[in-house]
Amino acid sequence: MAELQRARMLIDLQNVTKVYSMGEVDVAALNGVNLSIRDGELISIMGPSGSGKSTLMNVIGCLDVPTSGRYVLEEQEVGSLRDNRLAEIRNRKIGFVFQTYNLLPRLTALANVQLPMLYGNGNNAKERALDALDRVGLADRASHRPAELSGGQQQRVGIARALAKQPSLLLADEPTGNLDSGSSEEILTILKGLNRDEGITVIIVTHEADIASQTHRIISMRDGVVVNDKNVVADQGGSE
Repeated sequence: MAELQRARMLIDLQNVTKVYSMGEVDVAALNGVNLSIRDGELISIMGPSGSGKSTLMNVIGCLDVPTSGRYVLEEQEVGSLRDNRLAEIRNRKIGFVFQTYNLLPRLTALANVQLPMLYGNGNNAKERALDALDRVGLADRASHRPAELSGGQQQRVGIARALAKQPSLLLADEPTGNLDSGSSEEILTILKGLNRDEGITVIIVTHEADIASQTHRIISMRDGVVVNDKNVVADQGGSE
């Protein structure tokens, strides 16, 4: 934990709000969030439906911008950037893993992993995609389509797709939500390994307390604010 305390600041949110206009009604999804995350952390974000955790994930992932407040990512103020600049940052720095995998059914695992690189740095795309599949244990499934893969394998393809962009930050939104307990544990083991062995900062949004308990830090949200931010005593993401 001392190494993390000395690590550079990756994410810094100061008094961030997000308000959506629903007709004549304004709905506040974030109500002044203050949050700092250092490079190399393994974090879970928890909270009931409507707590603001998904909105917070969208802001951190540059999928949305704050209504007010300040968001700094890797020492760059990104909270007020235009859409094209946000897209560039997403493509270069952030990998996304989704609950529903978001794979294209007609494409092979390899082609699905290569797809995001068509919109950014596509150098050595095939080699990087094959390497990413190998890192999640699916090198032998590169030519299979999603219908030929189990749910856990599809999610591993989703992780490989995120890794192929060589991100410094990996955001996983309910990555085990559609999986059985065995597959969930496989996915969590992969995410923990990427954090531990490769130093990738991993943030997991989850409803599952047993998943959150295996991260280093649990951030709890309610009514658009952080109500608890605690370190997990046992470093279960460490050597095993």
